[in-house]
Amino acid sequence: MTPTRLKRRHERHGKSDGHLALVPFIDMLTILVVFLLLHTADVEILPNTKNISIPQSVSELKPRETLVVLLTRDTLFVDGKPVATLDEIRATEGNVIPALKAALGRQGGRVLQASAVRGTDAEVADREVTIMGDKGTPYAVLKKVMATCTDADFGKVSLAVFEKERAAPSAPGAAA
Repeated sequence: MTPTRLKRRHERHGKSDGHLALVPFIDMLTILVVFLLLHTADVEILPNTKNISIPQSVSELKPRETLVVLLTRDTLFVDGKPVATLDEIRATEGNVIPALKAALGRQGGRVLQASAVRGTDAEVADREVTIMGDKGTPYAVLKKVMATCTDADFGKVSLAVFEKERAAPSAPGAAA
């Protein structure tokens, strides 16, 4: 059989001359890459805004996923929603901020449900909240926010900080 005849025979029987259909293959690879990028992140990401400056710290432990209370220079947010202004917090009598306690109460059930989905039995004392605030936040405001978090049955209250590079230990007897 001649090559021309073979080609005609293959065309009659629906066979092509061996070219791969690359477009569906590339589409599947694109979908696979996007899926893997979305579902394999091992980094915990805290929301950040440009108008706060977070203090620095040195730690070996990675942060866990928790409810975030964000303190900017003028507003208090819970899970991205504004709750109160710092002026309202300063004017609040006592250490408990009613608006913050109500917002934390609404989010507390969600935190317990999320831990149940992960397969861990979370007691109320195991609920965690992370306070992320500007390093210039007055201590009196920070104290009220922390007291309100514990009053809203969050047993673990953490402060968000940037990880600072550790200084290399100097050799004993070396001149500084």
